[in-house]
Amino acid sequence: MKRNFKFCLLAGAIAAFSLSACHDDNMEESVLPESQSASAKIEQPGDLEKSCSYVDQYWSSTAVLKTGLQSTADTNFMNSQMTKIASLWGRSNPTLRFVDDPSNFGSTYNAISYSTGKIYYGYAIYADAKNKGGDIVNAMILAHEYGHQLQYIFGLPSVSESTARPNELEADGFAGYYLRRPNGYNKTNFSEIAAAYEFAQSIGDYQTSSANHHGTPPQRRSAVRLGFLLGQYDLTASNFDYNFFYYYQGVLNGTYKMGKNSVNPEIDAYMSKYMDELRKIQTGEISEEQFKQLK
Repeated sequence: MKRNFKFCLLAGAIAAFSLSACHDDNMEESVLPESQSASAKIEQPGDLEKSCSYVDQYWSSTAVLKTGLQSTADTNFMNSQMTKIASLWGRSNPTLRFVDDPSNFGSTYNAISYSTGKIYYGYAIYADAKNKGGDIVNAMILAHEYGHQLQYIFGLPSVSESTARPNELEADGFAGYYLRRPNGYNKTNFSEIAAAYEFAQSIGDYQTSSANHHGTPPQRRSAVRLGFLLGQYDLTASNFDYNFFYYYQGVLNGTYKMGKNSVNPEIDAYMSKYMDELRKIQTGEISEEQFKQLK
């Protein structure tokens, strides 16, 4: 049966290493000071929650919520990024909390965005992302997770498929957009953020017939690239949604230019220069190394 992923009504397991976060909150509210050795347990997510988590796993039964990361500098960075991301879209901050589990550190390799206005971010995924690509990777992941908040707030995405792909690719696009905007992460050279993009595409999946398919690695690369290109313009969340799918779907199914960009026709002249490039990214004609050198 075809599901409408605007409301993230997914069920069952996601393929390992799937990127995203849409669902209802099933976790306890207790938040303990960072200095405490917390004993409070986090309620396990159900199928609905699990299907929209960053990685296909439950929070450990011994995991706890905290208000900060292990380093004060890291905590300050993430809180400041949360403020900038939300402000970019004219919104107030969601509740950002961190998940720790000293007895099973690897179990916190996850990040989840809740429809109740919360983002929970695991210690392990933060450490791995920073180790692989620096602060910008965690900024990208956080912007992706906030993209799901925008989807909750505005009833996005406007496109439905039988898989989770539209939700996840659009969240990738929101992240690319944030990384470029001058009032966001302000990186105008694509190669400067190649590490963050590489991290995003590396967790794509090829289970294209699964309801929980989040997009292949090349599709995820192209989605973040498209979001970056749209960062040339100051868009609302709804404008972004329209333009993202106008160009992305046009590349996927060959319908670009068969219709007219009636909402933002001024964007067409700029975007038309990149349509062949986006197609080649999606098909793999542009290699990962070539992708990192794009301007």
